[in-house]
Amino acid sequence: MTDDLAPSADLQRYARQMRYAPIGEEGQKRLAAGRALICGCGALGSVLANTLVRAGVGFVRVVDRDFLELNNLQRQVLYDEQDVAEGLPKAVAAAKKLNKINSQVKVEPLVKDFDYTNAAELCDGIDVVVDGTDNFETRFLLNDVSARHNIPWVYGGCIGAEGQTMTIVPGQTACFRCLMVEPPPPGSTPTCDTAGILGGIVNVVASIQATEAIKLLTGRLEAISRCLTVIDLWDNQLRQIQLNGLRQSQDCPTCTRREFPWLDGRRGSHTSVLCGRNAVQLYPPDRAELSLEALASQLQGVGQVTLNPFMLRLTVDDFQVTVFPDGRAIVGGTNDVAEAKTLYARYIGN
Repeated sequence: MTDDLAPSADLQRYARQMRYAPIGEEGQKRLAAGRALICGCGALGSVLANTLVRAGVGFVRVVDRDFLELNNLQRQVLYDEQDVAEGLPKAVAAAKKLNKINSQVKVEPLVKDFDYTNAAELCDGIDVVVDGTDNFETRFLLNDVSARHNIPWVYGGCIGAEGQTMTIVPGQTACFRCLMVEPPPPGSTPTCDTAGILGGIVNVVASIQATEAIKLLTGRLEAISRCLTVIDLWDNQLRQIQLNGLRQSQDCPTCTRREFPWLDGRRGSHTSVLCGRNAVQLYPPDRAELSLEALASQLQGVGQVTLNPFMLRLTVDDFQVTVFPDGRAIVGGTNDVAEAKTLYARYIGN
């Protein structure tokens, strides 16, 4: 970019990015018109949101079901101790920071669980979905939404010092189910609780994901990775597994047979043990809006109750029950689903 082609005033903040020839001013304008969904705003998601908002993606929808805890700060770069002290949901805390970083970007924070009942709606009008989740069920659901509604998405995952990422463009690349036909059985793969996680690998994988999303949003599909990239920072290894022939070589239930069991609600559970949290997420049988204020009154004298517009938290004995307006709850202090259900029924109701 020469001086006589200097960017207009509203693009001036992206001058260094536009000097990179594959983006240029035209690519920057495409980014400004682009719409991204970040599914999960924890470790990967906070780096993704930070990078895409700073890059000037015009609309960023941040969907996250969880709230902040002190142990998040080791790797979740958007947050600080004040956010933890305020007891904010991650999506809300993220939006507060992102709005200060770039007021040109529209950030939409949604404190929701991404599931089959809302997945299509949350992806409506979105140009690219970026994976910031920590579980396979949500990734299979993302893959279903992507294939059915023709929306590209970028998978990412980390554990220990290792991470991997893969870019999925419906009709052009292998999909996630081409790579993994079924989710691994419970207990068969390591988690943050069992293997831990280093902040460095989170930043590396999320940076690759964000760059892939930028390629998609600027229309540079020829530049996207068509490999599964696996990085181990501790052993200083990088592997790229070619996936070019994978889609054609097998009868993929998603790509070929057009089956979408996760999106149709025929697959997937309604409870989940949260990675690295010693906590279980629960849904009531029938979802309905509830009054957090009324619930707070009912729980007075049961234990310590704190309340804000986004959630209610009950601390009793060794447990912490956090309830959201849709009736969803996260029960901390146990990884046992049955025990979590008992606590929910005892204090919140059936």
